Amino acid sequence: MQADVIVVGLGAVGSAAAWQLARRGARVLGFDRHAPPHALGSSHGLTRVTREAVGEGLAYAPLVRRSHAIWRELEAELGAALDGPLLTRTGVLVIGPAGSDTAFVARTRAVAQAQGVPHEALAAAELRRRWPQFAVADDETGCFEPGGGVVYPERCIAAQLTMARRAGVELRLDEPALAIEPEGAGWAVRSASGRHVAAQVLVTAGAWLPGLMKAIGPAWTQQLRVLRQVLHWLPPDPGHEAAFAPGRCPTFIVTRGERYEDTFYGMPLLDGTDAVKVGTEQFEHETSPDAVQREVAEAETEALVERLVRPRLSGLGSRSVRRSACLYTMAADGRFRIGAAAPGLTLVSACSGHGFKHSAALGEALAGQVLEGRSALDLSAFAP
Repeated sequence: MQADVIVVGLGAVGSAAAWQLARRGARVLGFDRHAPPHALGSSHGLTRVTREAVGEGLAYAPLVRRSHAIWRELEAELGAALDGPLLTRTGVLVIGPAGSDTAFVARTRAVAQAQGVPHEALAAAELRRRWPQFAVADDETGCFEPGGGVVYPERCIAAQLTMARRAGVELRLDEPALAIEPEGAGWAVRSASGRHVAAQVLVTAGAWLPGLMKAIGPAWTQQLRVLRQVLHWLPPDPGHEAAFAPGRCPTFIVTRGERYEDTFYGMPLLDGTDAVKVGTEQFEHETSPDAVQREVAEAETEALVERLVRPRLSGLGSRSVRRSACLYTMAADGRFRIGAAAPGLTLVSACSGHGFKHSAALGEALAGQVLEGRSALDLSAFAP
């Protein structure tokens, strides 16, 4: 195939970008070392939190809003061909300490106010009344975003790859990109099947990006950190199932302070596992896609339950019915890195951690930038 654009990595952003490029008339060739959607990178786990009031910064809200619209468009287009919805609005509840203008709840409210996101600011007594399954101290506060909820990463990726195929994208699955090299006025991607040349290459390879960019990439790509994260699914205790049903339990983020190790998140009973998915984050221990420990021990679940879940959430069992590991790819400041590394070579990285909810809009914006030099959404805040 004679391609205009080659996309390397077909997970959250890559699947979106491949489809959006092709629907604009580009000839697109896509590579992935596995067969997405898969459970070996960053874009799996049945559900992901989505919220427009992104306390991490003002620049993210427009991406989430547009992503929601794109997923609704995909639902309408694919209809019964989908295994289920791509987006479910459960509401998102953030609980944390009151009294600090820099606390995560306060930052979430500030973004909601600045971006016009419907939300409610709630005191401790109201939080306890509406959601009695949460233990809320008197000095805590909350922010509830009714339009937030969850997206289903495997379904979203599968849907976008279906649309990409329909638009004429040639997908090379289970075919790793071995190297990316300059080729005349363009770029060559070398794989097991040979050298593939295009004027533009878009690299959305997640945890594999530092390795691909080792020979030619800018310095910041070698400063990215790949981190193992763990997901757990806890069944409700007998008689407590209703407390965690959608409508009775929102998607939630609960923190005791500003440290990530004091925070956990979760989703209600809506992914077919009959369990509440919960998780936290760690940023100390680095790994790589090849060396990561993919098995999750029951002791890891027990530690999370004892330290964070049981003191804050009643009615859940302590032994998981499902566990999974995934990979974050992080920059030191936690900010996305999106931009041209050289003419014709565009890199997208450091989105893991809260990247999936932005991914559909990022794919659309990147298609505009790659093909036309501009996009409807401003990505300048994420320039390397």
